[in-house]
Amino acid sequence: MQIHHIAIICSDYEVSKKFYTEVLGLNIIREVYREERQSYKLDLAIGEHYVIELFSFPNPTKRPSRPESCGLRHLAFSVENVEEKRNELISKGLECEEIRIDEFTDKKFFFTSDPDDLPLEFYEN
Repeated sequence: MQIHHIAIICSDYEVSKKFYTEVLGLNIIREVYREERQSYKLDLAIGEHYVIELFSFPNPTKRPSRPESCGLRHLAFSVENVEEKRNELISKGLECEEIRIDEFTDKKFFFTSDPDDLPLEFYEN
């Protein structure tokens, strides 16, 4: 078994589309507008690997991220160099937490957030 994709509902489609494609650098596989649902669906990949469905819906309810609540806690991306990724995201205007060390694996990681405050983790390979 493998994870096929992660679905994210955003509050502002254009802002989130720009964030995931221009800031994080994910590739667009396909984009469709579903008239009957008044909803965009944007399929995104890292390289050729399909990973995220980004949805827009009229007036979605806000899901609390902090304090930590039940449900999805965060998305984690694996990167070769945590320092480089953090500096890249900061240069693009993102606020990033300080780099920490995982006490169990001794790997470096840090957190930032998407436009809807969904926590995103960047974890050393």
